[in-house]
Amino acid sequence: MAKKTEDLNYAGLSKEELEAKLGESRDRLFQLRFQNATAPLKNPREIRATRRDIARALTFLKQKGVPA
Repeated sequence: MAKKTEDLNYAGLSKEELEAKLGESRDRLFQLRFQNATAPLKNPREIRATRRDIARALTFLKQKGVPA
């Protein structure tokens, strides 16, 4: 299976950068869910993409030995 360029971008980040990315993604997910509750989003797939970004960041953090 070929690696995606997104995965390669995450692999090159340090622990601190991954944790910052994780925090940003979690904040973005909260905002998207809140916006979706008040009015339908133009692109509801953003929620799925953001959840996957969170999972990707957690995966690379775990590989680097940082507890979630």
